[in-house]
Amino acid sequence: MDSTKFSKPISLKRIQLDDGFWKPEMELVRKEVIPYQWETLNDRVPEAAPSYCMHNFKVAGRMNKEKRELGSRYQEPTYTFRGFEALPDDPRHPDDDKFYGCVFQDSDFSKWIEAVAYSLTQHPDPELEKIADGAIDIVCAAQLENGYLDTYYIINGMDKMFTNLKDHHELYCFGHLTEGAVAYYQATGKDKLLKAAMRFADFIASYFGTEEGKCKGYPGHEIAEMALVRLYEVTGDEKYKKLAEYFVNQRGTQPYYFDSEGKVTEKEKKTKIRYQYYQAHLPVREQKTAMGHAVRAVYLYSGMADVARLTGDDSLYQACETLWNNITTKQMYVTGGIGQTHHGEAFTFDYDMPNDTIYAETCASIGLVFFARRMLEMNPDSKYADVMELALHNGVLSGMALDGKSFFYVNPLSVNPRSCHDDPGKQHVKPVRQKWFGCACCPPNLARVISSIGSYAYTENEDTLWVHLYAGGTVEKEVNGQKAQVVITSGLPWDGDVTLKVESEQPVTMTVALRIPGWCGEDFELEGAVGKECRMENGYLYVSGEWKEGDLLKLRFAMKVKVMQADSRVRQDEGKVAIMRGPVVYCLEEADNGQGLPLVRVKPDAVFIEEKTDELGFTMIMLRVDAKTKKPVTVENGLYQTWQKPVYEGKELRFIPYYAWANRGEGEMEVWVNQL
Repeated sequence: MDSTKFSKPISLKRIQLDDGFWKPEMELVRKEVIPYQWETLNDRVPEAAPSYCMHNFKVAGRMNKEKRELGSRYQEPTYTFRGFEALPDDPRHPDDDKFYGCVFQDSDFSKWIEAVAYSLTQHPDPELEKIADGAIDIVCAAQLENGYLDTYYIINGMDKMFTNLKDHHELYCFGHLTEGAVAYYQATGKDKLLKAAMRFADFIASYFGTEEGKCKGYPGHEIAEMALVRLYEVTGDEKYKKLAEYFVNQRGTQPYYFDSEGKVTEKEKKTKIRYQYYQAHLPVREQKTAMGHAVRAVYLYSGMADVARLTGDDSLYQACETLWNNITTKQMYVTGGIGQTHHGEAFTFDYDMPNDTIYAETCASIGLVFFARRMLEMNPDSKYADVMELALHNGVLSGMALDGKSFFYVNPLSVNPRSCHDDPGKQHVKPVRQKWFGCACCPPNLARVISSIGSYAYTENEDTLWVHLYAGGTVEKEVNGQKAQVVITSGLPWDGDVTLKVESEQPVTMTVALRIPGWCGEDFELEGAVGKECRMENGYLYVSGEWKEGDLLKLRFAMKVKVMQADSRVRQDEGKVAIMRGPVVYCLEEADNGQGLPLVRVKPDAVFIEEKTDELGFTMIMLRVDAKTKKPVTVENGLYQTWQKPVYEGKELRFIPYYAWANRGEGEMEVWVNQL
């Protein structure tokens, strides 16, 4: 690790995006997604799966009030297990004294408030802030005097608190609460939720650790590790950093902590991988292959990267690098999706990439973005930013409809609607997005990531601004007390022209590090760097020197259509091709091409015609190509016959961006197309 290369995200208050691609997405989140999700959290959206999130906080708040009023006469509830997801007999009329939803239902609010915070940095909205402040009041009213804040146990009985770390998500809920609290404080300066998170963190720090008498456990679902680092960075309190270190270092050590929480058979005790679902099968530095629940995995790896950066722990950094390489070179879909199976929402094995039974949870791609940004903070290598860009434009954005009011949990690469409805092995795959989910982790996760896209686009150290994503806008940069504004104009992902203009009253000496995307290779042009020192390092073009008012750089990246093939060890994609242009993956949809997409054949050297269109309600590049379609083989009186030479007919195909599929009703969809 070379700490001189370290960087950190720029405060969103110092970034104002006006990008032609990302700004409309951010505005969609502000105008549609955030209000819509607030309604869902309060169970006010017809035909949407109920949330019960704010219901639970209100119930816990009333219990706290009653406890204060009754004092010693208050009867504490005795823990009653009501299932991983508890639902009322009448979904629209829940009892006013019971917890409902999944055990981690609290986290939906926390991600929502985080999205609100980021949105407020870009567009102040007094009315939205008022709603958020009121929501925070409701949440804080649920907190116990000792700092504990998890409504599942507050309502169901505190006598079993922290007795099922493996499955019951208390530390996961804490993590999301803390992330939201820090974001809201940084955006508004209001610290009510931050103080609540600190009190909860203090309670957890008093409960867990290596000291005698403390619990030796760690989260079943990771995120507390990242959250504690954020809390440390905003407060400077060392105990939060130490707790993050503890959770990372304790994980997977023997004897297995999770063994102490439940019955484990002798057969189970003989295998060292029984906790791979939780990434707790080995100490983190010994893990070489991404295993288990995909979201948990990348959340853990992100936390490991945070701790490695804070502590300078090279062994932890190397573990992150090993796991990164395993994911991105052996277990990642062409869209930046990860997690191959719905069984455990998990990784399977290297080069196993099914397209129609895929899981590729939206949250998993989001977690991969988290991991990428943190690796960039330690080592500015374009391989991390390339994956981050790929995941954002494809595996992440595909999770939300173009109107912001329906969502994908699973992001398939091949869809036959009949299979989704009638094949039990594929019913987790949906041919259209859903209004909400009982387990609604993905929708608010999308909102918080899209609202904070600027923090992924740019990082900085004392004298260098790194441009990882070409999101147009204005970035404030201060070097030795001298402030400058870097104004970035970008046509990506549809157009490869980028300009950077410096606005500064006085000359400022600094370096601008420009990522050269892997999808363009060395096919780019640079203008305006006369008099500046330029060097390439790990996929970044470093332009250094004195910058004056009006200094202008122009970049032009080649935006060529690329026909992609998979490693032959990916058996599901052998003989098939996928189409990319820049960072955008394309797909065929029935709405444009009719049924029978598996019969289509494309020549890898075919000429693709680019066509700018707004027929889906936004400007995009659609691709057309002359191809062939195989005449269907129909066997009379059976299913099989002796092979006959196939007959092909000419057919023009229309490819649309993958993230925009399923906005025109149910239909077939294919990313990987048979080659001719």
